[in-house]
Amino acid sequence: MTRGRRPLRIAYPGEPGAFAEEAALAASPDALPVPLPGFADVFAAVGAGRAPADEPGVGALAAGVLPIENVLGGTVRETYDLLLANRAVIVDEVVVPVSLCLAALPGQGLDGITRVYSHVQALAQASRFLGARPWTLLTTYNTAAAGRLLIESRERSAAAVLSPRAAQRLGLAVLARTIEDEPDDRTRFLVIARSPEGWPSPTPARPFRTTLVFGLPNVPGALAGALSGLAEAGLNLSKLESRPLPGRAWEYVFWADLDGDARAPVSAAALEALTARVSFLRVLGSYPRAAEPAAAPTPAASA
Repeated sequence: MTRGRRPLRIAYPGEPGAFAEEAALAASPDALPVPLPGFADVFAAVGAGRAPADEPGVGALAAGVLPIENVLGGTVRETYDLLLANRAVIVDEVVVPVSLCLAALPGQGLDGITRVYSHVQALAQASRFLGARPWTLLTTYNTAAAGRLLIESRERSAAAVLSPRAAQRLGLAVLARTIEDEPDDRTRFLVIARSPEGWPSPTPARPFRTTLVFGLPNVPGALAGALSGLAEAGLNLSKLESRPLPGRAWEYVFWADLDGDARAPVSAAALEALTARVSFLRVLGSYPRAAEPAAAPTPAASA
């Protein structure tokens, strides 16, 4: 997925080997992934059209990828909060299968492990395997960073939970494979850009999803009234959840995923009617729904 012959530069949070880098490559197979320290850094770089370390003459940053939902861990709340605080739009989404392994420095055996490092969600996604052993679990800001920590510290009694791809890239020895609790584990990533025009049109065409956020007056029946118009228009909500409104104690906003394109006549009319029933409404983007990866087999974790 390129514009002309120039590969798209796509920012992602984390380090080479992280699942977010895989998401960038899934969004555009010949992309040039640009690693950045955190989620907020990706939003800032997308807004500026460049990464902080970009040298003069480097092509503009086309987009960024952020995780939004994992089938086990649920919603990634930081991404929702940053979407509300920034002006980026969602232009696409991808689903990345999650396969986890336990890896350590070469020559380290499973019996000598006392500490395990990884991102908090990865530790949770491998809880059955990890909980069966008396290990101390310590968090890092992403899975690939856990592996790099082992390389830099040369910590012999420690291991990391990360992807097999990241373990291989870092030169770590894999002690156990497929340790995730759910063999069909996967994470949905959003692709964000400054405007829809900055991202190529999908080929082939896929069904659309629209993500929106809205506030409601604090009166009985406000939510039911707001949603009734969507139902009457025959529009399906595939997801609805509330989040605290930053800076307003005990007030909330509602995030919704609507099946369909906001630019379609039926959707556009329903959203226009919705504005009369809410205190504010922002459409974060209408974008093609990701094709789901094939279900993985169900192997047992092996040491």
